[in-house]
Parts: sequence; C-alpha cells; structure tokens
Amino acid sequence: MISEKLKEIIRHEFDAESIELNDSTTAGDVPGWDSFSHISIIHQVEKEYGIRFKPVEIISLKNLGDLQAFLDRSAQK
Repeated sequence: MISEKLKEIIRHEFDAESIELNDSTTAGDVPGWDSFSHISIIHQVEKEYGIRFKPVEIISLKNLGDLQAFLDRSAQK
C-alpha cells in the first residue's frame, strides 16, 4: 500500500490532489509524468526519506508499489 507521504510527494509534483495512486500506478498512468518530473520525484523521495538511489535501483522500479517496497526495505536497514 502506498504511504500518504509518497502520495503527497507525487501529488505535490503535479499540483493535483485528486490524482488516484495505488501499487500498480505507473508514470504512464499520470498525465504529465515525463522524464523531468520523474527526476524531480526521485529527488524529493531521496530528500524526504534520507536515502540515495543507485541508477540500477531506479531502473528496476516498474510502478509505485515497487517504489514503496524499496522505501520500506530501506527503512528497515
């Protein structure tokens, strides 16, 4: 399940509180989610969660569920 914190980061990026987000949401599901907004979201996630992604980790994320699972695993370390 996608955390409210992660939803807030994404909704803030698009200035749209009404975006429906769930585990299977991909960039293609969100109007305006392009490479620039993707970089901004990753940067904000790193900042908010105090982590740094390796490029291979970013590439392996296929949807928001994968991102949330990564964040959950990182919090356990």
